[in-house]
Amino acid sequence: MRCQPREGFHRPNFSAGSRKCSESLSADGSQRALACRCQKPEPHSVPGSDLPALRETQITASFCQEDTAKDENEKRNMALIPSQVLRVAILLSYFSILCNYKAIDMPAHQTYGGSWKFLTFIDLVIQAVFFGVCVLTDLSSLLTKGSECQEQERQLKKLIGLRDWMMAVLAFPVGVFVVTMFWALYLYDRDLVYPRLLDNFIPQWLNHGMHTTVLPFILIEMRTTHHQYPSRLCGLLAVCSFAVGYVLWMCWVHHVTGVWVYPLLEHIGPAAKVVFFSSLTALINVYYVLGEILNSYIWDSSKCVLDSNKPKAD
Repeated sequence: MRCQPREGFHRPNFSAGSRKCSESLSADGSQRALACRCQKPEPHSVPGSDLPALRETQITASFCQEDTAKDENEKRNMALIPSQVLRVAILLSYFSILCNYKAIDMPAHQTYGGSWKFLTFIDLVIQAVFFGVCVLTDLSSLLTKGSECQEQERQLKKLIGLRDWMMAVLAFPVGVFVVTMFWALYLYDRDLVYPRLLDNFIPQWLNHGMHTTVLPFILIEMRTTHHQYPSRLCGLLAVCSFAVGYVLWMCWVHHVTGVWVYPLLEHIGPAAKVVFFSSLTALINVYYVLGEILNSYIWDSSKCVLDSNKPKAD
């Protein structure tokens, strides 16, 4: 059954190279669906019509832009739920890792500083707090959706700012630093960072949960959510403050107990320690810059893809 246009009414010619539409009609003749595929229109005149070719092209492009915008909104809404569920799953996994790690009865946990003298444990806490803030931000966004309360919007912006700051300054650089440094030293000589004695206390799955899964988790978060980085100077100052603070904390633990946190530090002299700590501080700053570049690359590329998919009127 084909619908005929009214006599005297000239429809734009959505031919090949313009906008292709297919209609499916139900048994009673009512329209059920209209599927459209937009392509770049070719300027041409409509037979028997007084409309110029440019006007027809603009009308066609307008229809296509509306369809493209609707498709983008639908994709964005469909991707929102999986990312929320994913953050909850990651948060629960970190809680599980922390609980299992704290339940281990190791001699190192009974000494001065406890688990807090290890950068791995500090990183786990950072990741857990960060994903907790992410989940809280998602919940607040859902609760304030459609609300016109300015106070709620202001609180949501604060949460988003805290989430982005933690991602840029702590979660990404510290997480990547822990993973890369641990496995580099482990492959070189595991006794320098993870003595074989620890195999009697820490199972393999827990070791990978502390030193491996951190990297894919943080990369997934960066890929699914755009994070606003602070200025380069402020970000580097914050990262340096964290690195210097942890170095001073390790030195204080050594001053109190007479034992370095990591066996590696027992084998190098004072001057070499200064060079070693300075190099590690520089490395974690490099990871901060790497995270900033990666975040910009991912989301600038995504924006370019979306912009290129939007048809433009000639």
